Amino acid sequence: MKETIETIKKLLSETWEENEQIRRWRQDERAGVRKMIERWDSEQVKLKTLQQQWTEMCEYERYMRQNGADYVAGIDEVGRGPLAGPVTAAAVILKNDSQLLGLTDSKKLTKQKREVFNRWIEKNAWIGIGEASPEEIDRINIYEASKLAMTRAVENLPVAPDALLIDAMKLPVDIQQLSLIKGDSRSVSIAAASITAKVARDQFMTELHGLYPEYGFQKHAGYGTKAHLEAVKTYGILPEHRKSFAPVKELAGEIDWE
Repeated sequence: MKETIETIKKLLSETWEENEQIRRWRQDERAGVRKMIERWDSEQVKLKTLQQQWTEMCEYERYMRQNGADYVAGIDEVGRGPLAGPVTAAAVILKNDSQLLGLTDSKKLTKQKREVFNRWIEKNAWIGIGEASPEEIDRINIYEASKLAMTRAVENLPVAPDALLIDAMKLPVDIQQLSLIKGDSRSVSIAAASITAKVARDQFMTELHGLYPEYGFQKHAGYGTKAHLEAVKTYGILPEHRKSFAPVKELAGEIDWE
C-alpha cells in the first residue's frame, strides 16, 4: 500500500540520506510525490554545499588545535567607516562540537539572519566584546582604535584563548595568532565574531537613536549618509561623532553655532 503524500512529506523532512525508501518513491507516478522528491534533492545539494563550506572554514581552527591550542578565538571588528559611534570588536571561541551551517561573513547575511545566528553563537561559544570610543578614535586614529577594541574583546573573554585567528590584523598580545585576509569568509570563528560584533554595535546605535532620534542612527548606524550629514548641519555635532573624520571636521567649520 502506498503512503499518502502527507506521510511522504513528513518522512522526507526527517531524512537526510538516500535510502531504499526514497529510491522507491522515485518510482512513484504521482506528480505530488515527484515534486517533493525534486525539492528534497535540491535541499540535499544545498546541504552538502554548506557542509563542505563549514569543513573548509574550520581549516585554521583545526590547524591551531593540532598545534596545541585548546581554545581558539576568532576576532573581528565592525564600525571603522561610520562618522559616529564606537568601533566594536568581538572575540569568539566556538565550542568544539558546535556546528552552524551557513555561518559566514556578517556582511553577507540579512539583519534577521545575523540575529538568529547570534543567538546560536551566544549559546554555543564563549564571547568577549570590546569597544573603542569616538574620543579614542580621534586621539589614536581608527586603525589603532580597531586594534584596541580587538584587544579589549580578547581580554573580556571568560576563557583565556591559546590562539587567535584575526581578520587582517596583528594584536599586541602574547598569544600565538594568525592574521587572515578576508578572514570572516575563511574561518568560522572569525565569521562568528563578525556577526556578534555587528549585532552588538547595531544594538548600541539603536540605543543612541533613542537618545537622539533626529539623527536617524537606527537607520544608518552612524555612516555618512545624506540624511545623517543633513542632521549634523541642522542639529550639530554630538559627543558620539568622530571629530577627526573629514565630513564631521569639515561640517564643524560650516555650522553656525549662533
